Amino acid sequence: MAAQARERPCDADADADQYSANVGVGLRAFDDWRFELSANSGSMVSDTVFPRYSPPPAGYVPGTPALSNRGEVTATELKGDGTLFNMPAEPVIAPAKQDKRFKDDAWTNNWFFDYTKQHYLLLSRCLESSVRVVKGVDPHTHHKAQFYTRQLVNALSPTNFALTNPSVVNATVETRGENLLNGFRNLVVDLERGGGRLSLKMTDLSAFKFGENIANSPGKVVFQNELMQLIQYSPSTPTVQRRPLLIVPPWINKFYILDLKPKNSFIKWCVEQGHTVFVISWVNPGAELAGKSFSDYLLEGPLQALDAIEKATGESDINVIGYCIGGTLVASTLAYMAATNDRRIASATLFTSLLDFSDVGDISVFIDEDQLQLADEHMNRLGYLEGHHMAEAFNLMRENDLIWFFVINNYLLGRSPAAFDILYWNSDATRMPARMQSYYLRNMYYRNVLKNAGGINLANVPIDLKKIDVPMYFLSTRDDHIAPWRTTYAGTKLVSGPVRFVLGASGHVAGVINPPSANKYGYWTNEKSSADPETWLKGATYHEGSWWTDWAAWVASHGGGEVPSRQPGGGKLAAIENAPGSYVKLRTAAAA
Repeated sequence: MAAQARERPCDADADADQYSANVGVGLRAFDDWRFELSANSGSMVSDTVFPRYSPPPAGYVPGTPALSNRGEVTATELKGDGTLFNMPAEPVIAPAKQDKRFKDDAWTNNWFFDYTKQHYLLLSRCLESSVRVVKGVDPHTHHKAQFYTRQLVNALSPTNFALTNPSVVNATVETRGENLLNGFRNLVVDLERGGGRLSLKMTDLSAFKFGENIANSPGKVVFQNELMQLIQYSPSTPTVQRRPLLIVPPWINKFYILDLKPKNSFIKWCVEQGHTVFVISWVNPGAELAGKSFSDYLLEGPLQALDAIEKATGESDINVIGYCIGGTLVASTLAYMAATNDRRIASATLFTSLLDFSDVGDISVFIDEDQLQLADEHMNRLGYLEGHHMAEAFNLMRENDLIWFFVINNYLLGRSPAAFDILYWNSDATRMPARMQSYYLRNMYYRNVLKNAGGINLANVPIDLKKIDVPMYFLSTRDDHIAPWRTTYAGTKLVSGPVRFVLGASGHVAGVINPPSANKYGYWTNEKSSADPETWLKGATYHEGSWWTDWAAWVASHGGGEVPSRQPGGGKLAAIENAPGSYVKLRTAAAA
């Protein structure tokens, strides 16, 4: 996080000694520079503006090595190119390699900013390590203390303040403060869009139009109900796999994360591989759907989609994909179908999906009885949980990238954020029906009973994941901060059918949206099942390129042979409207 030596416990005495030594050298050298400046200008620089560390030596002559007798630095070294403290020195502490905040050269080359940076990093390390080693508190409270200490430390970074960020200082000088005026305008606009709540703008919200430059794969809506629209995509091959492919996306955001642009669209790519692709597009619910339950999402989501797909194609068995909470729903649906002797799903793929919620990472800091009770009271008043609450919680998992970067860019530098499709999707949060959200948070995250046989009942049917015996493909990502891969791996031990587990590089979104043409992130496979994730990873083989090709070979083996391609609306279901449909366009006011 803040420093490379992050895990070293804070040695207060050693850090204080080093800190004092650095301060002594720095301030004595600064005092000589101040006196040098005064001697050349004919007037003493104000002690109020630049307080004196020690009086300059008697008989001081500008340009002489005033500090050489101290064995530290000479006045001559302080002039020439105008750089203060122009001498090599090893840093006491340096930012971690993944810390992007201090990339400006001034953080290294300018003594003031370098000192400010190291001072901040030392204090950050000391604060975080002090909290980390606290004893005598329960694990949940300890985790919360560490999490909020990290938030505080990162909020206080010198990069987040105009006077201590060299990029902002330079921009302010170059534009004569216009950057700050523009930043204030951006702040006002964001407050107005959020209705008084800061709705931080991450991308150019006017740059994308559904069906034009985002979510523009051709297809038709062929079925809809209160909770979802079912989209069937137009084929691009003369023949297709006999078994259609149903994708169940999360309803925390929207399905078009899988159909951003043609070059990175997973939906378009699946069509090109010869699949008849159907996708559920969930509604953005209002108070009228407050009573919708998790069971309703099962019955009116995947199960009604299966009925509709059979009418549209004549096929009674399909392959299915679930992403994130959509994968949790798919697994629950499979267990429900196993209990009711429904065999219409031939294979299932889960993208970054939790079945065991024993370790969900930092999101757990928001899950305890007190906070859930507050959430229930809030949702019961409105009938739903606003999308911004979930979005803000997820943004806090990567606060420097998803919060403070935009605070600096938008408000201090006065810039408008660039057009970025993934961040447009990330900003398009959806509401959660009160009944469903309460049930999901309490039974999955808080009680973690989905993994237990009969731990939950859906539509009056006890759910037992062990009854799932269809072939399953688990895709997790190494840097996932929402569904940690070691926890998703535990799901492979909860089902009974054949399992293939693949670990992609990168995170929850970028690791999934990883087209082969980009050749950006690789993946790991292991043909042998292991009892624990560490053993699996130790024996895994790394592959360059996208996991998409590995999955394509796997799912093709469950395709059921080839048949002539199918056009949307060509079966027993008439086309309702063009893809991506109307449900996806329902955007909350704060995200508009």
